[in-house]
Amino acid sequence: MNAVTVRGGTRMGALISAKNLMVVRDGKSILNDVSLDIEDHDFVTIIGPNGAGKSMLLKCVMGFYKPEGGTVFRRSGIKIGYVPQRLVADHTIPIRVRRFLSLRKKVTKDAIVNAARETAIEEILDQPLHVLSGGELQRVLLARALLDDPDLLVLDEPAQNLDVSGQLGFYKLLDHIYAERNVSILMVSHDLHLVMSSTKRVVCLYHHICCSGAPHMVTRDPEFISLFGDDMARLMAVYNHSHDHAHGHDHDHHHHDDGERHAG
Repeated sequence: MNAVTVRGGTRMGALISAKNLMVVRDGKSILNDVSLDIEDHDFVTIIGPNGAGKSMLLKCVMGFYKPEGGTVFRRSGIKIGYVPQRLVADHTIPIRVRRFLSLRKKVTKDAIVNAARETAIEEILDQPLHVLSGGELQRVLLARALLDDPDLLVLDEPAQNLDVSGQLGFYKLLDHIYAERNVSILMVSHDLHLVMSSTKRVVCLYHHICCSGAPHMVTRDPEFISLFGDDMARLMAVYNHSHDHAHGHDHDHHHHDDGERHAG
């Protein structure tokens, strides 16, 4: 079946609806019958081993790659902001943060100021990109993604190259943005324990969707344990236990899905 990408309406409530995606490269199945819906003010984290097809799924959802099979429906007029894993700043071509942000078409000075304030980069707007720390650079990329007031924010391992302190700071900032904005978030991350309280839904991907649902349910799933091991499952169990004590029912109502197994 040939892939079809439609930019018109989705089913009721969905920003994006990807159905039965198939991606094959060099005779190897990268994505096999993968379906994913992103709702309004959703927060979905995709996890899985290296080479599982996570970044490819993001590319298909955003329209950067046309899958060999399946359909992707996007709500008409949807705006997507993208934060890549990293940006390599070339010191031989010095560009300051403010100028980097202004490269976007039709960006106003007020939009830059507001995005800088929201991502705590006001003090580095006049710094060259190549002198920034990893954490500062990721906040700049986040600010750039927010300039167009996106409906969906897509992040591909945004804290992968940061130290523990930088990871904590970035996810705390992301949590604040999610709480304050009417934005949906779709993220690939290995740091599930750092985004547990924010994520509504976890999708465990290994070329196909192994399991999907609320974080506290997915981490008990045999497929999750087989992919990530007992140590990760125990870590998540300890986190869930302490988190439930801290938040009680307030945390539980935040998840719209108690967990759902998908056959592979």
